[in-house]
Amino acid sequence: MYVTDLECPKCKIKFNHKELNQLCSLCHGPLLVRYDLKSVKDNFKKESLSSRSYNLWRYKELLPIEDEKNIVSLGEVITPIIKLEKLSRKLGIENLYLKDEGFNPGGSFKSRGVALGISKAKELGVKAFAMPTNGNAGAAWATYAAKADIKAFIVMPKDAPIITRNECQISGAKLFLVDGLISDAGKIVAKAVKKYGFMDASTLKEPYRIEGKKTMGFEIAEQFGWNVPDVILYPTGGGVGLIGIYKALLELKEIGFIEGKLPRLVAVQATNCAPIVKAFNENKKESEFWEDAQTIAFGITVPKAIGDFLVLEAIYETNGSAIAVDDEDILKYQELIAKEEGLFICPEGAATLAATHELYKNGWIKENEKVLLLNTGSGLKYPDTVISNPPILKIDEEI
Repeated sequence: MYVTDLECPKCKIKFNHKELNQLCSLCHGPLLVRYDLKSVKDNFKKESLSSRSYNLWRYKELLPIEDEKNIVSLGEVITPIIKLEKLSRKLGIENLYLKDEGFNPGGSFKSRGVALGISKAKELGVKAFAMPTNGNAGAAWATYAAKADIKAFIVMPKDAPIITRNECQISGAKLFLVDGLISDAGKIVAKAVKKYGFMDASTLKEPYRIEGKKTMGFEIAEQFGWNVPDVILYPTGGGVGLIGIYKALLELKEIGFIEGKLPRLVAVQATNCAPIVKAFNENKKESEFWEDAQTIAFGITVPKAIGDFLVLEAIYETNGSAIAVDDEDILKYQELIAKEEGLFICPEGAATLAATHELYKNGWIKENEKVLLLNTGSGLKYPDTVISNPPILKIDEEI
């Protein structure tokens, strides 16, 4: 393992990675895992990947697990990148691709962060954690916790997708619902953490979820032959995935696996919950709490992300952008990609397609640029976004 320490990106204080640390003790900012990248560069070569298992653990030199016996896995895979050939022709964008995270255990990208988060919690001797969730993250943490014999206490909004509630319940987690948003669930979790001494598994309040999410960046680079796309669009709530991809690309550049400009990163939000977009448009470094947040893309209904400054930094440093799309367009493009490409993606993923078309129409995305969309989960986890009302035939009737 090449981890050197945990670092607060705000005040640069370093913390011991062999101890359970949550937030910076001085400024309460999130902590990031740092590596001895010079040693990684000397000892980790692209060629070594050819003989390794085809899963996220193949990038072990840039992951924080010290002893492989602590790895908790439910069969994570390298998710496919699919060229959207019919949509490319229809929308006028020559090189349009989608990375489909719906192939992960539990049907969403959350498996990546949890695989690392739970594995490191096990390595550090954690016995119980608490967390707020909009659904998929809680479901993933619950299932991985069951395998790791770690107790899970999860609080989610009562309007979260029912299937994620069921996943928590059947996995043995202690599940609680709140009549409010994820920010309200977070307040309840904070009290429980203080009272019972649980590990706080809230977004970016433990340093290791981001290390799992960054493997998307490693995969993207490897799958494109170490020639990264021009633009990557990511549905952004807490923003850990976008932060992770940016962190991965910086690490890959430092060890010489990629060269040249990084992809322009785009944070995609919904118009009824767009704090990052508002901050970007105002050229701010942090966002403000978004009142009355509500969108059909439930996973990105985050009024204020603790890592908002890291999301905005990634956007600014890559000459990227932030854009909000309407719920109506989200559903429209979710149906469009299903009819044209046979892909049933989640509303959050569909938001990136809507955003791509808008950015292409206004000239920000060019016709010949290589554009990658991130679909963060299977549409099967959001059955209520589709209304099915086919005719019922009598036995002797014809189609």
